[in-house]
Amino acid sequence: MERLVVTHKDHSLRFVAELVFALCVARNCEVVIINQSDLPSFEGAGQPEELAQDVLEIITVFSARLYGSQSRKNQQLTEKLTSVVADAGQP
Repeated sequence: MERLVVTHKDHSLRFVAELVFALCVARNCEVVIINQSDLPSFEGAGQPEELAQDVLEIITVFSARLYGSQSRKNQQLTEKLTSVVADAGQP
């Protein structure tokens, strides 16, 4: 039997814990959480800064993806316009 060992559930798997645990059950993998706490970090375990940092990182990733895709679209449009203008200027 395989085993997944996690030091803190709320640190390692904050946003995908249910998915990871469901996958472990499906693959017959035991999940061991070493330091379990009864309170989530945002309800008084003393780590709201970590939750805020995680949310900020997620927003940053999605913003970068959005602006990156817009940048690629703008670059493709500029290249097409440049080629059209160059083709129109040739006799």
